[in-house]
Amino acid sequence: MARVVITAVVLEGRPKSAVARDYGVSRRWVQKLAARYLAEGEAAFEPKSRRPHTSPRRTSQATEDAVVALRKDLAEAGHDAGAETIAWHLRQGAGSAPSVATIWRILSRRGFVTPQPHKRPRSSWHRFTADLPNELWQADITHWPLAGGGDAEILNIVDDHSRLLAASTARRIFKATDIVADLHVAMAAHGRPERMLTDNGAVFTGLYRGRGWVALERELTALGIGLTHCRPYHPQTCGKVERFQCATRRPVVSPVQPGGTRREVLGSDGLPAAER
Repeated sequence: MARVVITAVVLEGRPKSAVARDYGVSRRWVQKLAARYLAEGEAAFEPKSRRPHTSPRRTSQATEDAVVALRKDLAEAGHDAGAETIAWHLRQGAGSAPSVATIWRILSRRGFVTPQPHKRPRSSWHRFTADLPNELWQADITHWPLAGGGDAEILNIVDDHSRLLAASTARRIFKATDIVADLHVAMAAHGRPERMLTDNGAVFTGLYRGRGWVALERELTALGIGLTHCRPYHPQTCGKVERFQCATRRPVVSPVQPGGTRREVLGSDGLPAAER
């Protein structure tokens, strides 16, 4: 905005009042910017520090020098030279001392403390959640026991951002082409994802089997959709879809039936909760 205002006033020669009105800023600010540009040139575009020229509550220079002197004397004598020890010596000699935190900051500012963080700073934290819908889809296949014996396979596709269940399809056995077909159905309903995250199942990737690309890898590459996989035997990376599948395996208890009995739906292992 500063560059736009200065260009309009200085280079285009427009009135300051008109510029302030057109860009929704105060006329005083426009005047200040124009004066800064005439006095400083290109430096007027750079933001200036708002640090105060004086700080009445800042620790005095004499106190800082005393802290540094004690630090050197204690270190040369082979004694502990930490902030608490320096504070104790200052109280014994002068009757008062800054707080331990203030002494530590003085020593850090003067270069006597080597940074040794005991934990990662907050700035390095990375929240494992997609920022936008359809930025990342997680896919996985789980097994479900059937009443007549055997089991079925269920493909679940979950949006990493919103936990939206984009697809949930059951088949006896999933083939690689089935994954592609169900993916297209999900994209037709919810849009195209930017990336997909799966485990290392044979229907998802042929990376660890030396068989080239599977159907899903070829289709995603053709559509311009990225595909990544978790490490082998490390399902935590696909935690969103894994937690969803764990939730579906919990036994469901129906309301009390007429006659005072309660019916329980069988869990994934085919047994009611009372028999597990």
